[in-house]
Amino acid sequence: MVFVRKVKTASGATAVQLAEYAGGRDRVIEHLGSAHTEAELAVLLDLAHAKLHEGQDELDLDWARPVSGAPVVQAQASQLLIHAIRSAWNRLGFNEIGDEAFFSLVLARLVEPTSKVDSLRVLTELGYEAPHRNTFTATMKRCATRGYRDVIATKCFAHAATAGDVTLCLYDVTTLYFEAEHEDDLRKVGYSKERRVDPQVVVGLLVDRHGFPLEIGCFEGNRAETATIVRQFADRHNLADIAIVADAGMLSATNLHALDEAGLRFIVGSRLTKAPQDLESHFRWHGDAFTDGQIIDTITPRTATHAARAVNDVKLKSEPVWNPAVHTTAWRAVWAYSAKRAARDARTLTLQENRAMAVVEGERAPHKTRFVKTDNGARSLDEASLARARRLVGLKGYVTNIPVDLATASEVIGNYHDLWRVEQSFRMSKTDLRARPMFHHTRDAIEAHLTIVFAALAVARYLQNETGLSIKRIVTTLRPLREVQVSIAGHLITAQPQLTPEAEQILRLLGTH
Repeated sequence: MVFVRKVKTASGATAVQLAEYAGGRDRVIEHLGSAHTEAELAVLLDLAHAKLHEGQDELDLDWARPVSGAPVVQAQASQLLIHAIRSAWNRLGFNEIGDEAFFSLVLARLVEPTSKVDSLRVLTELGYEAPHRNTFTATMKRCATRGYRDVIATKCFAHAATAGDVTLCLYDVTTLYFEAEHEDDLRKVGYSKERRVDPQVVVGLLVDRHGFPLEIGCFEGNRAETATIVRQFADRHNLADIAIVADAGMLSATNLHALDEAGLRFIVGSRLTKAPQDLESHFRWHGDAFTDGQIIDTITPRTATHAARAVNDVKLKSEPVWNPAVHTTAWRAVWAYSAKRAARDARTLTLQENRAMAVVEGERAPHKTRFVKTDNGARSLDEASLARARRLVGLKGYVTNIPVDLATASEVIGNYHDLWRVEQSFRMSKTDLRARPMFHHTRDAIEAHLTIVFAALAVARYLQNETGLSIKRIVTTLRPLREVQVSIAGHLITAQPQLTPEAEQILRLLGTH
């Protein structure tokens, strides 16, 4: 016979079990839990009786069976997840904003990025009391009028300055497109690596050397990459003599002059097309010979006009050491050669040559194919360009205004290689946080959307740095663990979820368990 058994434990709680009597002794079939109050006992007993088949009985050891009545779930919530995110929010100091609706939008974006309206569903499923959709609209407007992004940027800088190093910052841009037919004063059709023809905005993101976000901003979709956001960051925090690392997209005379004029150091990727000019002395005295890991520290003209004046004297065998007081029309240039990169570049050039030959021979349609030249309608292989490209395989260049006595060539290269961290942050904002596509159409709404993404990215980075896990992994681990409120026999019982080992580890690292 199977029955419900209640026994006192050493701690004074009451254990509720399903047991059976067989062979002259009791055998526990299932342990349902331990109760510390009569209300908790009522829940466990009703669960136990629900498992019994009709006709089975209960062995009552000095406890009366509770008042009958089916338990009813009143509410349930992913409180552990909400608490973990709010804890990060508070520790970063974002609670200074004092807008619960804004927090709820960031919470929804971290858990399940979706539209503003659908965020209500996400919050409801979490068990979080969601604001009215009109409150969300008002919150988006408050983002601009109350300077939410300024508060977030200030708190992010304070955290990065305390927890890391802001003497070197990484900068990159991306494009966020819109599913819209027409342009306006902000959303413009511009260059897209994905070859999209939708209106877009250009978004700049500045992070510290560990990838923690410091500043975000956007400008017209048809504008080139600029130093605007970097100068905004420096002005906001009254900074000078920090180093900004960016890719070759920032390599323009205007951008570099603006950074230098603001008293900022920079390390920017150079374009391979500048190598023949920068390395003219090397090619004259050493030919095409390079050794694996070889580094050449030289100078590069600041503008095309300066290039025409030949800032580097090719008659001298030794490369010049850049001196800002002497070389006023040049920047410092560092070039490095890698045998591994040379092999990869050579394979790429071979594939491009094969495609070019296929176009020349009419085997494939021409479509901006490299190394194909047209003369009076006749296509042929541009052998001169191909030869120049093969001469430069394996080379990577960097332009900087940091003197040799402050950073060696190897340190310049090493700092540039940290750029993958800002690219990782961009990937997180595009994938984990789904910053695009955007469905907003006014400038204020677009800026508010980026402010939400900025705050969410900072919280996600904080959680990742504290736990070593991605925000996606944290959400998938904690979201199913739900606190449940059950009403039974006139009592409201709160049942806590059973923690998994991974959940316990996350909560322990965050200091919330």
